[in-house]
Amino acid sequence: MRYEKVCIEAAVNLLPDEIVSTDEIERRLAPVYQRLRLPTGRLELMTGIRERRLWPRGIRPGMVSIQTVKKAIEQSGVDPQRIGALIHGSVCRDYLEPATACGVHEGAGLPADCQIFDVSNACLGILTSMIQAANMIELGQIDAAIVVGTEDSRSLLETTIAQMNSDETLTRQSIKPLFASLTIGSASAAFVLTNREISRTGMRLLGGAVLANTAFCHLCRSDDSVKSGDAMKTDSETLLVQGVDTANRLFPRFLETLGWERDDIAHFFCHQVGKAHQKLLYDTLEIDFTKDFSTLEFLGNTGSAALPSAFSIGLEQGICQKGEKAALLGIGSGINSLMLGIEI
Repeated sequence: MRYEKVCIEAAVNLLPDEIVSTDEIERRLAPVYQRLRLPTGRLELMTGIRERRLWPRGIRPGMVSIQTVKKAIEQSGVDPQRIGALIHGSVCRDYLEPATACGVHEGAGLPADCQIFDVSNACLGILTSMIQAANMIELGQIDAAIVVGTEDSRSLLETTIAQMNSDETLTRQSIKPLFASLTIGSASAAFVLTNREISRTGMRLLGGAVLANTAFCHLCRSDDSVKSGDAMKTDSETLLVQGVDTANRLFPRFLETLGWERDDIAHFFCHQVGKAHQKLLYDTLEIDFTKDFSTLEFLGNTGSAALPSAFSIGLEQGICQKGEKAALLGIGSGINSLMLGIEI
């Protein structure tokens, strides 16, 4: 896919105030650690995640997304009346129905002729939403769009800790699928996309490529798509290998689609899972690890908001210069890979 008319006018994030360290999580897991004689410090050692953040109890994702949308509109300078689509793309949502985007639309005061809907695609939800918005802009259907998502990890984290401590049938082997849930953090992120003709930033979304590898859709599953607190089980080791393999098969096609060489790319923003994933991905794709921008150390894996938040924080820190090329390398359970190219 290629775009000629699409620009990114704003990329923003909102982060919770409450910080939970990996050390604290392991202290709360003392009963199961002692019973199974697990060494303390192993969680941070395995993942590289020293802390993650949590939203206040009782807050719904849409409530945070409203604030993120308002921040994105303010940063973009786009007249809200010109926004023709609002897409909510996180795993977490307010209700089974209506779409979470409905409450966000009302709370943000967007126009009545704005298209509103949710997109669900695991950790690729916000990136997939960007494609949907970009398609509408490229076709001339709308002038501007907002894509947003908010992930709330509190219920999943606390439920997993309680389950690990209470289930005395767990062994060193059977406990492994639960560890990935301890890496999850909370965050919110949003993009404002516009037609190039009304853009002030000139930051172009050039296009990208996608690849599905659904033979491995069973590797990461939650029994309830609405309640993040229900148990999630992840075959982390196999998901790591197969996810990177999927990305490796897609990456050459991504470069060919955009007419890029590896060395053309100044910055890489990847899905933030863990340090083992980072190393294997960069080694396999044969790309320069010094061009990576990482947030997993202090945010953990924030689902669909992980890569967008990393990109937003990178822009805030001024690591990208005008005219540089950046690649967003997304991998999500399913398995799906989605890669987007941006000219800053």
